[in-house]
Amino acid sequence: MTVSIRFLGTAAFEIITADGKRVLMDPYLDENSVSPYKVDDLEHVDLMLVTHAAYDHMGDAYEIMRKFPDLPLICGADVRGYLMHKGIEGERLLAIPWGMMTEGAGIEIRPVYSRHWSYIQAEDGKVFSSVPVGFIVYAGEGQRIYHTGDTAIFGDMKLYGDLYQPTVGLINVGVPGDHQGAKHGIEVYLTGEMDAREAAMACDWLGLDYAIPCHHDDPDLPDIKEFTRLLDDAREKNPDAPKSVPLKPGEWLTLEPQE
Repeated sequence: MTVSIRFLGTAAFEIITADGKRVLMDPYLDENSVSPYKVDDLEHVDLMLVTHAAYDHMGDAYEIMRKFPDLPLICGADVRGYLMHKGIEGERLLAIPWGMMTEGAGIEIRPVYSRHWSYIQAEDGKVFSSVPVGFIVYAGEGQRIYHTGDTAIFGDMKLYGDLYQPTVGLINVGVPGDHQGAKHGIEVYLTGEMDAREAAMACDWLGLDYAIPCHHDDPDLPDIKEFTRLLDDAREKNPDAPKSVPLKPGEWLTLEPQE
């Protein structure tokens, strides 16, 4: 069975696993001007993953959890605490640290280190902070999808490539053209957590088959085009180097089973 990945803009993705399960990752939908659908349009979700508590990653997790009362969420401790503070039942919220592999909706999930931060303040002033995570989703035969979250580059990505052999990377590069940072306290971004050169180097260390650049709203942005150029140049020297697949919001990548 095939595995399908749909880019929803910024770092939001929808994954259809080989057995037909629907996974929603970093569900930033309603405030995301390029998302192909909004929370009201969702009909079914089997599992949700949130890398950290930033507005453009945790996004609409609370509203989606309320819409689907049996939906499980895998996240960090601060996201769990914040959502419980807002009334979501704790047994639906699995807070998991780096390295402790788990499953949700029958899907194996490996949380991994993310060199970033995670913090949110509730309306009443209560603060929730913990470590952010990345996720490797075991989506089907030979298909291991690594969502980096908002990590900066770090050397152990090479170790992850050796140990876990992710086949597809959802790789944060640059920032959206129409970002909402000013509304959330950051008016100027000179770079994202990884620029094009750093992200291309990370893809090489990870040994990916495919790299989908994310944390953007338009694949024609300079950082995304430069990222693709760097990977294309690498593939001219080594045809086994990672292939860049820059998707427009709403577009899919479909993967065949592998050994």
